[in-house]
Amino acid sequence: MKTVGLPPLAWLRAFEATARHLSFTRASQELNLTQSAVSQHVRSLETLLGCSLFVRKTRALELTLEGETYLPSLREAFDLITRSTQLVTGSDLGRNLTLQCNLAFSVYWLAPRLRRLYEEFPWLTLNIVTSIWDTEKRAADASLEIRFARPEDMPTAAIRLAEEKCYPVCSPGLPEEERSLESGRLFDCAGITGSWSGWMNSQGRSFAREAEVNLASTYVIAISAALNSAGLVLAHDTLVGDLLRSGDLVRPFEHQAPLSEAYFVRTPPPYAETPASKVFLDWIQKERASAR
Repeated sequence: MKTVGLPPLAWLRAFEATARHLSFTRASQELNLTQSAVSQHVRSLETLLGCSLFVRKTRALELTLEGETYLPSLREAFDLITRSTQLVTGSDLGRNLTLQCNLAFSVYWLAPRLRRLYEEFPWLTLNIVTSIWDTEKRAADASLEIRFARPEDMPTAAIRLAEEKCYPVCSPGLPEEERSLESGRLFDCAGITGSWSGWMNSQGRSFAREAEVNLASTYVIAISAALNSAGLVLAHDTLVGDLLRSGDLVRPFEHQAPLSEAYFVRTPPPYAETPASKVFLDWIQKERASAR
């Protein structure tokens, strides 16, 4: 096996951009080079490595197995260089944190506690990026991610913030006759295992109103509906705990059922940790522990 030294950075950048766009033309536009220069850089890299990185078709490019194998580690290396450069030359010096965060968690748990966070760490600047469904497309510069998911869908290194239990809640102003499980208006969040039928079944009761449940793509909508006396919503501890303690919501039924999903924090690899990510991670775990 031959030993290959570090390829020129220009060759690596040309390959990464071409692989991202699967186009020499778009890569050349991004890198401000001619298409022929980008193509030549990639061919030079292939010659050095002794393998083809792309399958070149008439009007398309595809990564070869070698290209698919090489690309992730190369991107990770570029990310590391970028972060290290920002820490040395940027104005934030590790004080800024970009957090990709579940929308409902941001609204109902994190935002009410931000004052305490800033009082403890006044130097911290937090940039919160939210998403609903497309959780796999993380913010490009996000240092941490808070996701609502099943344990089996998260990496083993992810930190679980708490166990969750679900139960119905409503506004204290909702009339008694509208709190009925048989005739009241029901709200739920789509795509969650903790459903009205699951909550009923956990009591040994059947549920025949599945088609009548009003579904929302995020708990922000469902809980807002409950706050405005639109009906009953099946929610869970983290999102409605503060609202129950303040009296803005009440629990008309005592029964609660365990929820498969929970909130997890995806942490950065050790090389990408910053002072901001470290203090935020410590802070959120202490906050969650104190609320138990």
